[in-house]
Amino acid sequence: MALKALDIYKLLPKKNCKECGDPTCLTFAMKLAAGKADIDICPYLDENAKSVLGATTRPPIKLVKLGVGERSFAVGDEFVLYRHDKTFYHPPGIMFKVLDTQSEEEIMAITARVRDETLTRVGADLKFNGTAIVNTSGTADAYAKAVASVEKTAGLPEVLVSDNPAALAAALVLCGSYHPLICAATQENYKQMCALAKQYGCRLVVRAPALDALAQLTKDCVAEGVKNLLIDPAPQTLGDFITRSTAIRQLAITRAVPDLGYPVYLDATAFDDEDAAIALGIVKYSSVIVTSPLSPASAKAVLTLRQNIYTDPQKPIQMNPGLYRVGTPGKDAPVLMTVNFSLTYFTLQGYLESSRVPCFMLIVDTEGLSVLTSVAAGKLNETLIRDAIRKFGVENEVTHRKLIIPGYSAPLSGRIEEATGWKVLVGPRDAAEIGEYLHQEWKP
Repeated sequence: MALKALDIYKLLPKKNCKECGDPTCLTFAMKLAAGKADIDICPYLDENAKSVLGATTRPPIKLVKLGVGERSFAVGDEFVLYRHDKTFYHPPGIMFKVLDTQSEEEIMAITARVRDETLTRVGADLKFNGTAIVNTSGTADAYAKAVASVEKTAGLPEVLVSDNPAALAAALVLCGSYHPLICAATQENYKQMCALAKQYGCRLVVRAPALDALAQLTKDCVAEGVKNLLIDPAPQTLGDFITRSTAIRQLAITRAVPDLGYPVYLDATAFDDEDAAIALGIVKYSSVIVTSPLSPASAKAVLTLRQNIYTDPQKPIQMNPGLYRVGTPGKDAPVLMTVNFSLTYFTLQGYLESSRVPCFMLIVDTEGLSVLTSVAAGKLNETLIRDAIRKFGVENEVTHRKLIIPGYSAPLSGRIEEATGWKVLVGPRDAAEIGEYLHQEWKP
C-alpha cells in the first residue's frame, strides 16, 4: 500500500535543503506520495528510508524513456488496470524487426518506412516508433554492419536483440549514446548485460518464464546498477501472454510485488498469428512490441487500435481551436464556425470538401463538446466566438463580415451579432446539407 505524504515526511531528513528542487521536505513528500518524484533525488536519505520508500512512492509501473530526440518515446508510468478507471498514458512503441542477415538495401528500406510512414487520423499523425535489429547471424561484424545501416537511414529508437555480448558491444559502439533497448538479460547472462547497459546508459529487457524468477531478476539487475528495465514474461502462447501480462499488471498496480513494476516487452513475431499478438499486446499492457514489417492494411489497423486504446475515455477527442482552410479560399470565401469536437470537425470538413466550395472553418474551444451539448451547457457563447475571431485573425482573411453558425446554435445568433459586429447566418442542423446551403445561400 502506498504511504501518505505525512508518513513519507517522517522518514525524510527534514533539512529543507532544497537540493531536491522543492522548497521543503514536506513538498517533496507530497510529490513522492503522488508518484511524481524519485527518492534518489534526495541526497540525505539513509538506506533504511530508501528501502521503505522505494517500493511505495514511485509510480507502480516505472517510467522508462527510449531513444533521444524528436522520435524518442516514454513507456510505463501507468496507474490503473482498466482504462475506464482513469486512462492509459503511454502508448506502446511498435518497432519493425530487421535481421542482420538481410541486405543493406532491405534494412534501409524498412527503416525508411518506419521513419516516413504516417497515418493521419482524427487530427493526429500516427507513426511507428523504431527498429529492432536481430542478431540472427551470431557474428559481431554482421550485427555492427546492420546497426550501421539503420543509423545511416534514420535517428530512430532501437532495440538490440542478441544473446552475444560481443555483438552487442560492437553495436553499442555505434549507437550506445542514443539509449537503445538491449534484449535480453536472463539469469545466466544478466551480469554481462548489466555491464553493457551501465557502460552505455542503455535500457534493458529482462526475461524469465516465471513471475517469481522475473521479480528476482529485476532485483538483481537493479543491484547491478541498472534501473531502466522492461520485462519479458517469455510467453509460449497467446494465452500465456494474457495470463502473465495481466498478472504482472495486477501485482504492480496493487504494489503486491513491486519488483514487477516495469513496462512489458513483447516480441509478436514469436507467434504464428502475429496480428493477433500485436492486438493483444496493445490492449493487454505491452509497452514495446516488436513486429515484422506490416502490410498496409495491418499497419492502419494497428495504429488505429493503439490510438483508440490510449485515448482518454473520460475526455472527448478534440481538435485544436483555430482557423482552418478547406481548399484555397479567397477574401470572399464563407466562414463557418463550429466546435472542436473531432467528430463534428471531420464530418463537416468532409461535406465541405465534397461541396467544392473553398471556405474557412473557425473552430472554437468548447472542450470537445458537440454543438448541441455545448449550447445547452453554456460552453458555446458569443464571448467565446468574439474572442476566437480576434485571436485567429479572421478579419484579416476575408473582406466581408458574415459568419455561418450551425443550426443548433441558432438561439445565439442575435447575441453573436451584438458581440462581434458580424452578420450571422444560421446554417443547417445536418452537416450533410451544408453543400446545398452554400450553393444556394452564400453571397459575399
